[in-house]
Amino acid sequence: MAGRGDPPEGTPEGLPGGGEDEYGSVVFDESFVRAARVQEFSAAERMGEHAPAVRSLPAWNTKRAPAQILVLVLLVVIAFGTAVFLGVRHPYQPAPDRKAERLRITVVPLAPPGPVPGGTPAELYARSPAEQFRAGAAGITMPPVRRTQHFTEGQVMTALTTVKDYLVASSLDPDVLTGDTAQPVRLLLHPDQMAQFDRSVTSPAADGRHAAIGWLVRFDPAKVALADPEVRVRGTLEVLEPTPGTLEITSVHTFVYALRRADGVGRPASGEASLFTVRRELLFRVDREDVSHHRLEVRSSHVQAGPQSCSAEASGVLRPLLAGQRPDSGGPAATDPYATGRPNAALCGSLAPGAQPSP
Repeated sequence: MAGRGDPPEGTPEGLPGGGEDEYGSVVFDESFVRAARVQEFSAAERMGEHAPAVRSLPAWNTKRAPAQILVLVLLVVIAFGTAVFLGVRHPYQPAPDRKAERLRITVVPLAPPGPVPGGTPAELYARSPAEQFRAGAAGITMPPVRRTQHFTEGQVMTALTTVKDYLVASSLDPDVLTGDTAQPVRLLLHPDQMAQFDRSVTSPAADGRHAAIGWLVRFDPAKVALADPEVRVRGTLEVLEPTPGTLEITSVHTFVYALRRADGVGRPASGEASLFTVRRELLFRVDREDVSHHRLEVRSSHVQAGPQSCSAEASGVLRPLLAGQRPDSGGPAATDPYATGRPNAALCGSLAPGAQPSP
């Protein structure tokens, strides 16, 4: 029996109260109506001739559209900026693991044509090309400092300062010159080169890799002493960035030492001095990690030093000819081309007469 108020045949299927109502869960509240894209015209609006039954509403709320557009644009800008930043400077990009190379060394003794001139240090300097050289570290002058593509001006200055510290420690420090210590030089080296440096200092060899003279200037204190602690210096420094993130610094400096004979058994020290000249051409490599740790890598070392005899073995210490001495008649140490391993690089040059003090 039909309920009260229902049609005699019951509630039609598909209407509220009858059968399955597929829209039964839909709530036509105010927000649903505001979100509708189609709106029905009122009865008065539909009375017009050819009036459509419905009208389309704009997709954006005109009152909220400017704020929505601004938020969307801001999100796009943030996303683009983040992508660019991560592409250029990825915060998790690991630093390149660079292995320092072994130093390549060339040492050339320079033999004089005759006896070595002698005199007081002041007289010798006044009569030699070193007259215009500066004394000590003042002779190692800095070039104009400019930033490179990947290094700031401050980083370039730090790299140059490290190179200068190396030159001072390895060429001017009295304790290093006399062989008392090599630690000031070692502290400035890349860790990968320390083993090669240690072997060069303790067991020097003329094999192009382990000559102590390639790393530093050193004399035999039993035979030679400094007649003047002020070493004369002149040279240049040049900076390049050949590859991104790596600086190469070339140092070409001439060091002039006033030397005398050291105290020996049964003989007093000589008061007459002579000049000894060392030309060092060094190539250094420095990356950003080296800059932050105040260290460097020595890539190559080319040393010319005289007056010495061509036969002098100068891998461990330099062996200057002092005032009044002449070079021996022998040539450089013999080289065996059949020897296994790395052969000794026996080289010798002739010291130009103008490189010594004039009579």
